[in-house]
Amino acid sequence: MIESLNLRPPAFADAPQIMRIHQMGLETGHASFRDSPIAWPEFERNYLAGRGVARVICNQNTVLGWATVIPSSPRAVYAGVGEISIYLDLEMRGQGIGSRLMHDIVATSEDQGYWTMFAHIFPENAASIALHQKAGFDTIGRRRAIGKMNYGPMAGKWRDVLLMERRSTVVGLD
Repeated sequence: MIESLNLRPPAFADAPQIMRIHQMGLETGHASFRDSPIAWPEFERNYLAGRGVARVICNQNTVLGWATVIPSSPRAVYAGVGEISIYLDLEMRGQGIGSRLMHDIVATSEDQGYWTMFAHIFPENAASIALHQKAGFDTIGRRRAIGKMNYGPMAGKWRDVLLMERRSTVVGLD
C-alpha cells in the first residue's frame, strides 16, 4: 500500500531512479524507439532548462514514475503544443499512480500555457493507451512503419505508432 504520494519537479538526486524506470520501459520493447535510458544531462537540458515541463511522483524518497512535456516546435505559432511522455515503475501499474501523475502533468502543463498535448504510443502498449484515453486523449491517427527498432524483443521490426492528442478545456480557448 502506498503511504503518501508527493508530486514535484525532478531533482538531480532523482536521476538514478528516473533512468531505472526509463530502462524498465525500454526493456518491454513497447515504450520508445530509444535503445538506452536518458542520461541526466540530457533530461535536464530537454525538460528542466526552461524548455519543457517535468514531474515525478514519489512515495517518500522513492520515485514511482515520471512525466514530461516538451514543445513540439520552436515556431511561435505552435507555442502551447507539446509532446508528452510518461513512465511508471512496472511494479506500480494498476495502483492509480499513472492517473495521479497524468493529472498532475496535464495541470502543470496547462498552468504553463500548453493547450494541446500529443503522444506517440506503440499500439501494443495497451496500458499507456488506456491511461491517455482516461486523461482525455483521442487517437487521431496511426503512423505506419514509421521506425525500425534496433534493440530488445522487437529488434529488426518496423513499428507503427498511434498519435494521440488532448486539447485543453482551460487553456487556448480563444
